[in-house]
Amino acid sequence: MPLVTTKDMFERSMKEHFAIGAFNVNNMELIQGIVDAAAEENSPVILQASSSAIKYARIGYLKKMVEAALDEYDIPIALHLDHGPDFETCKMCIDNGFSSVMIDGSKYDFEENIELTKKVVEYAHSKGVVVEAELGKLAGIEDDVNVSNQDAMYTDPEQAKEFVERTGCDSLAIAIGTSHGAYKFKGEAKLRFDILQKVKEKIPNTPIVLHGASTVIPELVEMCNEYGGNIPGAKGVPDEMLHEASISGVSKINVDTDLRLAMTGAIRKVFAEDPSAFDPRKYLTPARDLVKKTVQHKIRDVFGSSNRA
Repeated sequence: MPLVTTKDMFERSMKEHFAIGAFNVNNMELIQGIVDAAAEENSPVILQASSSAIKYARIGYLKKMVEAALDEYDIPIALHLDHGPDFETCKMCIDNGFSSVMIDGSKYDFEENIELTKKVVEYAHSKGVVVEAELGKLAGIEDDVNVSNQDAMYTDPEQAKEFVERTGCDSLAIAIGTSHGAYKFKGEAKLRFDILQKVKEKIPNTPIVLHGASTVIPELVEMCNEYGGNIPGAKGVPDEMLHEASISGVSKINVDTDLRLAMTGAIRKVFAEDPSAFDPRKYLTPARDLVKKTVQHKIRDVFGSSNRA
């Protein structure tokens, strides 16, 4: 099956009130674990790479590994650029066969964000590629994204309507209280579902995206720490809140940190239990298996996208 855009995925998600997982990738084991899980759950899936992941893995390698997944499974798979920092990066990904790109102009003021997003939309649409944009700023640190709590801000529903109308973007990432990285909340987790509802009222036909939405699964954090890690006090968005988001109008939920924790925890466990291990297959196989288990949980129990392929 060839790569698809997110258009049909999102239309169905909005009609049937479920979300599609967008999982960050940068190596073969992550890609295999994610698509194995999606295929087993018969779920559409979005594989996404940040600009730093592309720099690490190289765009040609990433594309070929995704093509191998397409050859193996008959499920809808989109290849998406996550947090594209500029027009040039978006153009590079479009020209290299990505089916979806995100232009992140949230660091600019409203008019500059519109101008940059519109430029990307015009080029992407001429090539049959869809565009995600962002309005509002999420706190936290992840890859090339670094926003302080003081600089974070919620999305304004009125601005969201104007932004979509003026840019023509295909989906919109909004800020309702999630944040990037493993340390999302100092106190109790809270998402502004009232803002989500108002945004959906203003732009009912625009798919909504939630960034910074890893659960930071406690069992995975404990596993990392038990086998020599040092990740104290990490806290993410509870599964219950993400499930509520998925049935309340969010079409795409991004997951990165949970996959990093799964892979790191599994590798640490092998090294701790067998210090003589040096064959990468011995530690990367359980890492891939735990990534698969983690993705299956998200698809089946949180996002509700099982049997929607």
